[in-house]
Amino acid sequence: MPGILVPITLFICIVFAIKIVVEARFRSKLLSTGGAEELLRSMARDEDIRRRHGALRWGIVMVLLAVGFGIIEGAGWNDATPGTIAVLLGAVGLGNLAYYFISRKLD
Repeated sequence: MPGILVPITLFICIVFAIKIVVEARFRSKLLSTGGAEELLRSMARDEDIRRRHGALRWGIVMVLLAVGFGIIEGAGWNDATPGTIAVLLGAVGLGNLAYYFISRKLD
């Protein structure tokens, strides 16, 4: 198993490093061309909102996924059956729906 995880992790790290470098170069070129100050503020504000919404979404999904695992443990199910997978998928679906309704109220 570790023989497979190391290349996958390396690939993910390389992709994130490239993404960070590209975003940094884009921002520096935008600043050097003298982009409108309001545009830069708008971009920073939108990015902050996206980060907060992403954290909210993952927080809600993870909490409901933990509830799903708790239900599986409490019911004493030990095997990966369609019922256990349905509980986990339902928990993730409820988490995404909860995020949707909460984000609509925040906007």
